[in-house]
Amino acid sequence: MRLVKALNTSASADIAAERDEFASILMKIGLKRNVAKVLTYLAGVPEATSREIEIGSDLRQPEVSIAMREIRRLEWVRERDERNPGKGRPYRIYKLNRSLPDIVQYLESENAKEAERVMKQIEKLKSLKSN
Repeated sequence: MRLVKALNTSASADIAAERDEFASILMKIGLKRNVAKVLTYLAGVPEATSREIEIGSDLRQPEVSIAMREIRRLEWVRERDERNPGKGRPYRIYKLNRSLPDIVQYLESENAKEAERVMKQIEKLKSLKSN
């Protein structure tokens, strides 16, 4: 049942175009493609399994795993386990731990720090050249 919801969520062309644009902007400001796509998908759903993330973000399982490692490192996601009906391993369910405005603010801050660092290096180059 969860898988059907994931497929239905990714069905709308308008939503897909909006997600693609959002992910593209995240990539342009410095997030890796996989992280941007997973983050974009998670922002559009209350919670998801890794399989749902694979389908919804159009990534393979290893790509989702790598992206989730980075998202966990940044503490942007919360995880919980849910028993699988029947036998087998429980599902790991992911949910964003931070709001999108908080994540965007973090990215803005990191980009500002990087721009400041680059400007200091440029100023240093100028001062070395003039000596």
